[in-house]
Amino acid sequence: MSHAIHDSRYSWLRLAITLAIAMVANVGMWAVIVVMPAIETQFDAGRAEASLPYVLTMIGFALGNMWLGQLVDRLGVTKALIGAAVLSTVSYVLATLAPNMVMLSLAHLLVGLGTSIGFGPLIADISHWFMKRRGIAVALVASGNYLSGAIWPTLLSDILARDGWQQVYLTLALITPVIVIPLSLLLRRQVPAEAHQTAAASASIKASSVGISPRALQYILGLAGIGCCVAMSMPQVHIVSYCVGLGYGPAVGAEMLSLMLLGGVVSRVISGMVADKLGGLMTLLIGSILQCIALFLFLPYDGMVSLYIISLMFGLAQGGIVPSYALVVREYMPPHEAGARVGFVMMMTIMGMALGGWMSGWIYDVTGNYQLAFINGILWNGLNIAILLMLLKRSRPRRQEVMA
Repeated sequence: MSHAIHDSRYSWLRLAITLAIAMVANVGMWAVIVVMPAIETQFDAGRAEASLPYVLTMIGFALGNMWLGQLVDRLGVTKALIGAAVLSTVSYVLATLAPNMVMLSLAHLLVGLGTSIGFGPLIADISHWFMKRRGIAVALVASGNYLSGAIWPTLLSDILARDGWQQVYLTLALITPVIVIPLSLLLRRQVPAEAHQTAAASASIKASSVGISPRALQYILGLAGIGCCVAMSMPQVHIVSYCVGLGYGPAVGAEMLSLMLLGGVVSRVISGMVADKLGGLMTLLIGSILQCIALFLFLPYDGMVSLYIISLMFGLAQGGIVPSYALVVREYMPPHEAGARVGFVMMMTIMGMALGGWMSGWIYDVTGNYQLAFINGILWNGLNIAILLMLLKRSRPRRQEVMA
């Protein structure tokens, strides 16, 4: 079942605009990773303390996915985008004025709130405009996050080396409103009521096949999201610091991060196509298993060439995981709650990133290396896989009953 607006020419145009916005709006969560070593040096901080701005960024990013997702449901995506762009601009400037780590971390809470508009809320919005190709549409918008991470760290590292981390943030304070606000005005069109009704009927049929209430499924997916993203955070958050500790320097680490995220873009596109065939839940399980395998490879290999290769493999393995959560939500839950429910699950995945980012820094401070941090990630990944296997086991017999 679909409406004429679904998968239309306008839908694809809106997708292109949304992707362009996401590539700029998401930059805050990657900028903090690039400047983390410089912040550690300036404030004479330990690795765990220097990770706090990232942790607060991710907490703000997580909360913003839920709050701004609700705002999109009520006011539309354009107003939410404009407000978030203004908030991001102010928060970047405040970060440059911070006199200590506490104030800097609090400023990054606002950075995360503003940046969050580029992820879950945009994913929820674009999901309303597709049915047959929803998987690839959601994957492409989610790829804006990784494209941002693939492009901006290398560009920002040049500014960092030349002018310092404060200039990095002042540059972002200029770029964000100049690009995001004009593009957001192109997204004022609303989804027809008939299209929402069609999507709601489809979701109701899917939900009955699983036998789990939307609220319970939302919480189960949230727990699974924490597990996979604690694991995901170890390479993504600490790859620059890891390379500095190995003597390769921050520029090499930034290149590995970019390579990892470019692999993630490819993975997200492929996973979107797979999800259109197999569904979000099976695609999610496949990605989680591949991520766990890639994490194991970091344990025995730490040479520069090896890390370049493994970083790419890790990106290719895990890139499709988080968008698949949004697809599961949209497949099994009412469309008029898309922003709030997608936002909640995205919030939990991001909380996992924040928790994992801090845990890895703490483990490094205690042990002096990242080996146990990688093992910690693998264990959390195992929790995620177990939850997904449980959901699949529960859903398959019910699906067969419906077909019969």
